[in-house]
Amino acid sequence: MRFSASLLASIAITASTALPAAALPDPTDPYVHLEEIEGERALAFARAENERSLPRLQNDPRYAELHAQALAIATAKDRIPMVGFAGDGTLRNYWQDADHVRGIWRATSLESYRAGAPEWRTILDLDALAKAENANWVWKGVDCLAPDDRLCLVSLSNGGKDAVEVREFDTQAGKFVGGFKLPEGKHRVTWIDADTLAVATEWAPGEMTTSGYPFVVKLLKRGQALADAQEVFRGRRDDGGYGVSPYTLRDADGRLQAVLIHRPLDTFNAETYLLTDAGPVKLPFPLKSSVQGLIDGQMLLSLEQDWAERGLKSGDLVAFDLAAVKADAAKATATLVLRPTERQSIEQVATTRNRLVVALYEDVKGQVLAFEHGPQGWRSKKLDLPGEVSVGVASASDRDDRLMLTVTGYLTPSTQVLADAGTGASEVLRTMPERFDASRHVVEQFWATSKDGTGVPYFVVRPKDLKFDGTAPTLLYAYGGFQVSMTPAYSGAVGKLWLERGGVYVVANIRGGGEFGPRWHEQGLKLNRQRVYDDFFAVSEDLISRKITSPKKLGIMGGSNGGLLMGVALTQRPELYNAVVIQVPLFDMIGYTHIGAGASWVGEYGDPANPEERKVIDTYSPYQKLAAGKDYPLVFLETSTKDDRVHPAHARKAAARLKELGYDYLYYENIDGGHAAAANLNETAKRQALEFTYLTQRLMD
Repeated sequence: MRFSASLLASIAITASTALPAAALPDPTDPYVHLEEIEGERALAFARAENERSLPRLQNDPRYAELHAQALAIATAKDRIPMVGFAGDGTLRNYWQDADHVRGIWRATSLESYRAGAPEWRTILDLDALAKAENANWVWKGVDCLAPDDRLCLVSLSNGGKDAVEVREFDTQAGKFVGGFKLPEGKHRVTWIDADTLAVATEWAPGEMTTSGYPFVVKLLKRGQALADAQEVFRGRRDDGGYGVSPYTLRDADGRLQAVLIHRPLDTFNAETYLLTDAGPVKLPFPLKSSVQGLIDGQMLLSLEQDWAERGLKSGDLVAFDLAAVKADAAKATATLVLRPTERQSIEQVATTRNRLVVALYEDVKGQVLAFEHGPQGWRSKKLDLPGEVSVGVASASDRDDRLMLTVTGYLTPSTQVLADAGTGASEVLRTMPERFDASRHVVEQFWATSKDGTGVPYFVVRPKDLKFDGTAPTLLYAYGGFQVSMTPAYSGAVGKLWLERGGVYVVANIRGGGEFGPRWHEQGLKLNRQRVYDDFFAVSEDLISRKITSPKKLGIMGGSNGGLLMGVALTQRPELYNAVVIQVPLFDMIGYTHIGAGASWVGEYGDPANPEERKVIDTYSPYQKLAAGKDYPLVFLETSTKDDRVHPAHARKAAARLKELGYDYLYYENIDGGHAAAANLNETAKRQALEFTYLTQRLMD
């Protein structure tokens, strides 16, 4: 089965919503000029802040060693290549190291890879391309045409922005071809056949949603000018901001079975349309549901809300006969495939040639189930894999039932497993070398009790001989939004730069995430947003009450939506923390709907233009809550000029407001890097070294 990744390309803050009216900047905000992403005054502010802050970290004698360690880990050539099955029978991989800082796209055979010393064939060298074109290209992925994956659409970003340029590449010829090419934009594109694409983009100047995403889908033929493409679907300008996305369902042989269109109405509610010869037909699915793929003629649908008339629950995975859906979707029977318990969540759904594969988590620990469809319905078996870890499906083959799995844990170096979903057989292909000495550490899971009585799990990675006297320097990380789960994962940088030096690392699985399915996420939405923050404070207090750490030794870190969490923690409970790392954050929640892609996320946070929702946002928006005379710890703000998603204005304005109020703070704006705050491995290492130098100064000195 082939299911275009167009729809699934977004994680975390990448969804959309409609606004009742276009939000405008606040004319009374003295720092509104910092919202000009590359405005002269804004960039001058960023450069001045970098010049003021960076020496305080980089002149610390420990910075150089931390940077060298971070760079060695980031560019290590003995990392596990994240390979994927390609339709031509090869394994493909995008690889970055010290010699390929931007990266190379390459291929090898399974036999060669299995042997341990693969013979790689370079498909595309991004460093060479960037040099030849004098461009700051950042790889943003590729979409290849089944079944042989010869023709591919390569997405290239200037400096890491979400907006990309799309070019057609022939993997057999090893070059870009004079075929399909889309100029820079926030495109949603998928193959229909070798000579046709379905494209959602800004077809005419300003033809975008309120939050800057496309809402019109057209079919573009090979050799056809963009202006001549045929329109097949039109949403509305006030539709969900992430915009419409065309995608396809294909069988295991690559034959097209259906063209679907995802039309968001708000951040989490969306309509699904089937494109027919007579035009688009809206399917009668719940608005909170997601098409997950096709196997044996069965279309898979995951539910993020109850479907009462069908007797189905939020979190269920169900199947429809695709032929029946095409004939009369309202009468098509929904068959339950899997219903997670209250302690479980479906993290991934994939298909091989003959099997449906589900990564299922229970109490934030993973397992993989393989389902077979037959006359008696769906039968499953659990693959024999290690327990108490995270398990992810990195790739699934359409040619057979092979899977490439990743098994990882906080102290368990990532292991790459080749498994067969049909037979259940598995073999270890690679295990990442240890990046730090984990023998002296232990992982524990605890539960804190939030303000409303809800149990909130969190993981603690600590030295085995930890003295429970409140003196351990502790870094607490969390996200808490967009149904994103924080599952156990090995981080060489955290291990080497923090754990090995005596630190404790904690990850909180607070509401807003997806650790226990859609319900865990829904409990922290909009009017209930404070629950997310109360969960985080409950974990913080539990760490202190267990005497793992103390406020003087407790630091926190979070990015994007997690950066907002950090801002709320700073302004609501500053007495709990002595270090706060605020990465690429949201911060001005009263004005966020007019900044960057902010209108995309009204379904998560609520709309400041709605009086009831504004009342709640007023209680926590960090930018407005910053005040003089508070006992704020020295904070470290990080952002990226090229972040066209959240936008650097949030961090800039936070810094400006802190300065106005007389507080000391640290600030780093990467002039490139996008929402990840790093455009290449060198920049990633620099950011990590800055962060852990700061944490060392605040929590270890």
